[in-house]
Amino acid sequence: MQVLYEDNHIIIVNKAPSEIVQGDKTGDKPLLDIVKDYLKVKYNKPGNVFCGVTHRLDRPTSGVVVFAKTSKALSRLNEMFKNNEIDKTYWAIVKKLPAKAEATLTHYLIKNERTNKSTAYDVEKPNTKKAVLHYKVIAQSQNYHLLEVDLETGRHHQIRCQLSKIGSPIKGDLKYGAERSNLDGSISLHARKISFVHPVSKEKIEVVASTPEDVLWKALLESVSKIR
Repeated sequence: MQVLYEDNHIIIVNKAPSEIVQGDKTGDKPLLDIVKDYLKVKYNKPGNVFCGVTHRLDRPTSGVVVFAKTSKALSRLNEMFKNNEIDKTYWAIVKKLPAKAEATLTHYLIKNERTNKSTAYDVEKPNTKKAVLHYKVIAQSQNYHLLEVDLETGRHHQIRCQLSKIGSPIKGDLKYGAERSNLDGSISLHARKISFVHPVSKEKIEVVASTPEDVLWKALLESVSKIR
């Protein structure tokens, strides 16, 4: 586990693609418990350690995850996420280049609870939720393209679903139309950066998470560095 930021109220870590944020039916140890173990050892705490989940990342996705170390921070962060007061930037690798190098996507999403999959529509339909994101192509290799995505709304599988809708599914994302899976079971979607006003100190916090140790990520990262 890589700790990116920590103070008295919050701890921010870089999630690996294989980790789950909270426990599920697999029985695998969640990131929440790993963070609790880390805090217990670091601060030599004898009893239970408080650590609250403020938001989630899909299991095959990597990147920034924020946990609260106090109940005050947890309630405030939950409210901030709910009100879209937290800026999140993602990086996504796609095989098919979108028609436009930069665009805003607006769709209406509906989640199927049984399949745990969302469907995007161009027009509003009953029970759909409006989903808005902004993307731009920031790097390219011979076969793949790296998109930087900023979310305006936080819907179920939003980036995965909306990019699939425009014909550019994320690499490895079989659920949303990718040709083949990634060897490690991940999808090439990374929560790259998060920025917000600290819920207690009111200072501006901005945290960047390094991409997974992967040949393609490394190549595209070098390409971004050259462009910028």
